[in-house]
Amino acid sequence: MKQVLLVFLGGGLGSVLRFIVSKPLNLVLQNFFLGTFLVNIVGCLLIGVILGISSRNNLLSANTTLFLATGFCGGFTTFSAFAFEKHSLLKNSELLHFSLYTIASIVVGIIAVAIGLWLSKLGE
Repeated sequence: MKQVLLVFLGGGLGSVLRFIVSKPLNLVLQNFFLGTFLVNIVGCLLIGVILGISSRNNLLSANTTLFLATGFCGGFTTFSAFAFEKHSLLKNSELLHFSLYTIASIVVGIIAVAIGLWLSKLGE
């Protein structure tokens, strides 16, 4: 039950922060959800750092990792919003925006995870 509570609390914090960050930024560019994109990239970077640190010498407890990675990052990142936004672009025949945004999100997200893992190793 403690683990469920940790995920619940972390997810709630992540979701609130996602709302605060993404809502105003999504209004900046037309047909490109900048807030969602940035939240997903930062979330990928954070989960890379968290899991990288967690895997080294047990620097984070299992509960802390669960709270931060599963809870906070799970609530903070917005893949379901990402999928819905892609659907709306397809529905409106915005194939170029759909393609660019999807490819950029996936490629930059994977790069951000790799950078996060690399950052977690600094100072070893």
